[in-house]
Amino acid sequence: MNDSAAREAGRKATSLVLADDHPLILDGLQHLFAQEADLQVLARCSNGKDALAAARRFTPDVLLLDLHMPDMSGIEVVRELQKESIGTLVVILTSRIDERELLECTRLRVPGVVLKSMAPHLVLQCVRKVVAGEVWVERDSFSRTLELLLRREAGMQGLHTKLSDREMQVMTLCAQGLSNHEIAGRLFLVEGTVKTHLHSIYRKLGINSRAKLAESAQRNGLI
Repeated sequence: MNDSAAREAGRKATSLVLADDHPLILDGLQHLFAQEADLQVLARCSNGKDALAAARRFTPDVLLLDLHMPDMSGIEVVRELQKESIGTLVVILTSRIDERELLECTRLRVPGVVLKSMAPHLVLQCVRKVVAGEVWVERDSFSRTLELLLRREAGMQGLHTKLSDREMQVMTLCAQGLSNHEIAGRLFLVEGTVKTHLHSIYRKLGINSRAKLAESAQRNGLI
């Protein structure tokens, strides 16, 4: 055995847990990783709760996680992993991802996002780069997310020039679906004050309903 082969033989394989609700995808991933000496699958799961349980049990190096699954979404699993300080790296593998989902992945510092339409060798490349400390995000999706971030930032700045800090708080809570009574309790205000703030927001933004307020809040990145 030469020096290079000896180093390869002594190198610890990267451990993985696979999570996807489609059996064919799981079978394909299992077969893909089985061909690679440096990658080892410890478990495969068909829903978000099982994926979280497997991450807790095995603490794999990488959790390859579908974004849209029963019980818990991929994003919910990532939030829980971070809350529990489980040091597993996450690679999101998904057939579709919109700008807001990718933005949330970016906020959660998910190091890898791969589309299922990509070639198998790119999935392998993504996993290895993530383990090496790099970030892998599909280029077109990243460009769209960056555009959304810039648009939201501009929107937030525009709102701040029109609304007070308190009005921003009231607008955010209202857009999240809270009633005037609930907003008052959350912000330690009387309900009449909340109504006054809402009327002021409507006037400043040129809107006339809670539905329009919610649209504006979403468009400008408050929710």
